[in-house]
Amino acid sequence: MIEDQLTDGLAGASADVDAGAALMLRFQQGEEACFDALVLRYQRPLTGYMLRLVRHPGVSEELVQDVFLRVYRSRERYRPQARFTTWLYRIATHLALNYLRDHRAEAHQASLDEPETEGGHPPDAADGRPGIETRLMRREWRRRVQQAIASLPERQRAAVILHKYQEMEYREIAQALQLSVSATKSLLFRAYEVLRGQLEQLEAMPG
Repeated sequence: MIEDQLTDGLAGASADVDAGAALMLRFQQGEEACFDALVLRYQRPLTGYMLRLVRHPGVSEELVQDVFLRVYRSRERYRPQARFTTWLYRIATHLALNYLRDHRAEAHQASLDEPETEGGHPPDAADGRPGIETRLMRREWRRRVQQAIASLPERQRAAVILHKYQEMEYREIAQALQLSVSATKSLLFRAYEVLRGQLEQLEAMPG
């Protein structure tokens, strides 16, 4: 694959430059194929982030395209002052939050059922797969978690998704949201407190 071919040559890059930044710097120097490698490397996780944040597949695809368009146009100005993913998700978050602010009524009504992607289900004795009842219960719980996250204010929602699903550290989330680390921790604390309260209420509801 083109990404494999291009990233093979990254071993000699400085240790403080991650693979994405190294590809971007090579793209900056005129290696156009490095941009294709960036798209291949980050399109899928970025699309997952957008889907969880804006909860609309078509809009998510358009926003991801816009992110990469901005990456392309920013190549002359790019400087690796942070991890490439931090810079990338800062662009993505900015675009997504702008969209959500402009389409609050539509976003409030939108829904998205995520595919079954989580492993670790308890297996059936017969075939090693989770039973239908277990799968339905887990699917329903994920749906409730997704709805609870979707009910958060936009910035809290973005922070939780970056933390829980993109597995970013506080410092990276802070840079993506253009906040201080302390403000980011406070934002996440409030978000998780709200989620905990909502999910505890759901667990207490009968059947």
